[in-house]
Amino acid sequence: MKALLEQLGPDDKDRELAAAIDAERLPAHIAIIMDGNGRWANRRALPRIAGHSAGVGAVHKTVETCAILGIGALTLYAFSVENWKRPRGEVDMLWRLLRIYLRKELGELQRNNICLQAIGRLEALPAAVRDELETTIAATARNTGLRLTLAINYSGRAELVDAINAVIETARLNGSLSRLRIDEDMISSCLYTAALPDPDLLIRTSGEMRVSNFLLWQIAYAELFVTDTLWPDFNRTELLKAILDYQRRDRRFGGLSSGPEVADLRAGDSLLEEIVVSSQ
Repeated sequence: MKALLEQLGPDDKDRELAAAIDAERLPAHIAIIMDGNGRWANRRALPRIAGHSAGVGAVHKTVETCAILGIGALTLYAFSVENWKRPRGEVDMLWRLLRIYLRKELGELQRNNICLQAIGRLEALPAAVRDELETTIAATARNTGLRLTLAINYSGRAELVDAINAVIETARLNGSLSRLRIDEDMISSCLYTAALPDPDLLIRTSGEMRVSNFLLWQIAYAELFVTDTLWPDFNRTELLKAILDYQRRDRRFGGLSSGPEVADLRAGDSLLEEIVVSSQ
């Protein structure tokens, strides 16, 4: 947080937001569904690809801010399995934009100590895209800062299918298939994100109230933040607002906080005892 405040001038509109954030309670992992590129372009009477191009700028700002804040992991939903249904020209342009992003941003990733990785059925990507992606991943593999993950040709359901098949295949290879009993730990260890903590905060832009087949297993207890802002307009201010909203939440993971609810429960226990005594 100190690093971000040092970059913000006294009149910067984000300074008050940054100062309000508790550096000890930052989300360890933020996941973002980047939505609204097409609508952003349509509102400006521009081709859809203009929205995707503008969205690359939002990616740069978001990654940079997360790195400065000291966020441990950031996962961006870049291309879903379902996105192949879009017009061929749009899909091809998305691959071109990804390659341009990887080439242009490699220096920034290195300077900011960011480790890039990718999840999804990457073997289906065009060869040139896959090669560019693998080159950037290898170049940043030793970086120890923010772990930036791009979900590409990704599907939450496909990930679960792949994880369960991996569990079964491991049991088959070690001769324990007949005794196999699948549990949560087995599935978690075979997910694409096995090396990452589950997301604490899931952000969705453009106001849509759905998770769109993204990290279905991992977001079981994530805090959701939906903003009407379209992805190309998502900036540092929007990210800081999302983090502040997250820090106002009472995360109980199915349990109770130590506040009034616990006191109410204790009062309920006393009342129950009185009822039991009076009924005897």
